[in-house]
Amino acid sequence: MQIRIKGARVLDPGNIDDKRDIIIKDHLIEAIVDPISDPAFNPSFNQTDNETPTDIRIIDATGLIVVPGLIDIHVHLREPGHEYKETIETGLAAAAKGGFTAVCSMPNTIPVNDNSQVTKFIINRAEELGLSKVYPAGAITQGSLGDTLAEIYDMKQAGIVAVTDDGKPVENSNMMRQALEYCKGLDIPVFVHAEDLSMVDGGSMNEGPFAKFWGIKGIPNAAESIMVVRDIALSELTGACVHFCHISTKESVEAIRQAKKRGVKVTCETAPHYFTLTDENVKEYDTNFKMNPPLRSEEDRQAVICGLVDGTIDVIASDHAPHNIIEKDVEFDRAPFGIVGLETSLSLSLKLVHDGFLTMEDLVNKMAKHPAKLIGINNDIRPGNIADLTIIDPDDTYEIDPEKFKSKSKNTPFAGLKVKGRPFLTMVNGKIVYKR
Repeated sequence: MQIRIKGARVLDPGNIDDKRDIIIKDHLIEAIVDPISDPAFNPSFNQTDNETPTDIRIIDATGLIVVPGLIDIHVHLREPGHEYKETIETGLAAAAKGGFTAVCSMPNTIPVNDNSQVTKFIINRAEELGLSKVYPAGAITQGSLGDTLAEIYDMKQAGIVAVTDDGKPVENSNMMRQALEYCKGLDIPVFVHAEDLSMVDGGSMNEGPFAKFWGIKGIPNAAESIMVVRDIALSELTGACVHFCHISTKESVEAIRQAKKRGVKVTCETAPHYFTLTDENVKEYDTNFKMNPPLRSEEDRQAVICGLVDGTIDVIASDHAPHNIIEKDVEFDRAPFGIVGLETSLSLSLKLVHDGFLTMEDLVNKMAKHPAKLIGINNDIRPGNIADLTIIDPDDTYEIDPEKFKSKSKNTPFAGLKVKGRPFLTMVNGKIVYKR
């Protein structure tokens, strides 16, 4: 059966931005056609989502935007080991609902993804499910303990696309240097969790007046920026590619900006909560506002937006970190860091477009094209390519309701927030895995 996506704006930066129909057969994009000049087009096929006598399913996407499949390069799927928080199945269902055709899963599972057996388990389980795709990141060090390099070569052969000890920094600078030199030879990026644990010292939210008001120990900006500067220096020393995860401070943004001007091989991401919320938004000991790095000041939030606008920040990623309600329903300093984000990321990011900070092309670059390039994926909308597509309704207004999440966990600070724009349809390998 053929699928014809009809009447949409097709937006693939650097490739196409026009009103076109996309014809999909099996798992591939068969053709991209002008609906007016295409002689095969038959208006009688306008039977939305029904099969026609010629076995063509029409998806009416009038007023919508078709973009390359969105990719979230920073997601915690929790399986194996923490299935009570999330499973690969529930996480990928959440990804599909959020418009993501693929995710990059972090390795801090139990056991840690530091060997090819765990890598293969994650990939095989995702393929069995047939939802969004998973491109795993492997650990930098064995057990993410920072002492000995993990089996990076074996994991790459099994399918990892990057390495990281996310959740923990690699504190030993020489160990980090070894990892960068080794991964340069394998041509895979190193994702950096930039955090000086000695500066964190038991903190739970951003250091500043609001932490003092609530009587909560704070985490200074320097806890992040010190490690950013260190790993920029190591990237310069080794010539290896470094990608900084969840950047949150003005100092980090400026350091990366200057490094890029010098030609250092660095990229970085931020998450929607860092350009949407600040530490002032932290409600009365509500642990759904506790994440790592913490929500920063308004000045930091503005710096993050500026970094997105001028291209210093390459990628928007959710840092989807599900936790069970029992874990979060404790004192603020005892609760785990992290919030879910797969099902809210696109809507929150679209506000940057609606507010005039980014163009839709900018957003597609940061949520689809740049992530794909970073992990070596081709998601261009071209005939012959795999049909991994996201259809966006940029104008649909709704209220975020965690009870409607596909994710197993509901830990979000955005409950009740009214937002504009969300996914209409997610297609993976030519198969519709989510449709509103």
